[in-house]
Amino acid sequence: MAEHDAEIVFKKETVGKLLSGFFKEDKTKLSSDATLLMAEILKVFVQEAAMRSQKQAQSEDCDQVDIEHFEKILPQLLLDF
Repeated sequence: MAEHDAEIVFKKETVGKLLSGFFKEDKTKLSSDATLLMAEILKVFVQEAAMRSQKQAQSEDCDQVDIEHFEKILPQLLLDF
């Protein structure tokens, strides 16, 4: 990646709240390990999306990654995950 590498971090509490919002029953609980695993999956997904978008921009001789580059890589990214 570029010289502005930054670590991608998803707060455990935020991931837990997002996942819990999709539970149909209030009694359903989310384990700490499941939350951490989902946060790691999100991290890998975002890193891969950024990397593929950057490669797409480079292949088009662009200095900057735009939403169009992300949109071009998104279908295959979703299939891969």
